[in-house]
Amino acid sequence: MGFTVNALSPVLGAEVIGLDLSSSISDAELSRLNQAWLDHNGVLVVRDQSLTPEQHIAFSKRFGELEQHVVGQFLLKGYPEIYRVSTKVDDDGKPMGNPESGRYWHSDLSYLERPSKASLLYALELPESGGDTMLASMYAAYDALSDTMKGMIEGLTGVHDLYHVNKFFETSGPSAAQAELTPPVEHPVVRTHPETGRKALFINPGFTSRIVELSKSESDALLEFLFAHATKPEFVYRHRWRLHDLLLWDNRCTIHHAVHDFAGSGFRHMHRTTVLGEAAVL
Repeated sequence: MGFTVNALSPVLGAEVIGLDLSSSISDAELSRLNQAWLDHNGVLVVRDQSLTPEQHIAFSKRFGELEQHVVGQFLLKGYPEIYRVSTKVDDDGKPMGNPESGRYWHSDLSYLERPSKASLLYALELPESGGDTMLASMYAAYDALSDTMKGMIEGLTGVHDLYHVNKFFETSGPSAAQAELTPPVEHPVVRTHPETGRKALFINPGFTSRIVELSKSESDALLEFLFAHATKPEFVYRHRWRLHDLLLWDNRCTIHHAVHDFAGSGFRHMHRTTVLGEAAVL
């Protein structure tokens, strides 16, 4: 089958060359692509795509049901499955997409009862330099913990809240009304991936506000340690975007953030779809 897969880092990530997603790929190609995604710990970049919104949505649906983001002002008109990540503005001067998107480490939609399975981010316009995306392997972060620490955190429960960090972004974050539509939820601090059977940390600085079973001071201290541990350089792949990359990551075993270092270097304009996942379980 006519595409190649090349590893991009030792810990996670691979690039796919020679696959055209503008037309429907075969079930065999999809199976091979999905296996490569799992084998490379949940991060694939499919190079050199030319996708309409319809084609982006159609390919994304091959991975499951799509989620509509609660922050509706940044959805692409006519395509509610597409969330715009953009520093551009519309003709009326309003932001096309969320210009602050991803400034902090997070897992997309972990604040839902059924957190997302995958995100597919398509690069339509890039700054001359900067604007990379950092992705961290929560498999590797879990595996590197001592047996004592693993035993301590397994069975603990984290609270995930859309408003936890987003409340600081007055113009681009969710409104109070939007946040009320997604009240805080609880997920295990360690989850088992439903396809690989591997364990991964399932906490993130953006949305995990506390650990249920601990006092505030204990929770703050443990989360601070786990956040710093999970984002150590040895667990991280830095994606340097090329125009028309389609980046696919697994929110069940990775966290990510966008590097906002491109002021004055041009616009960063992208479309994202998000695939609904299953309840997180230990």
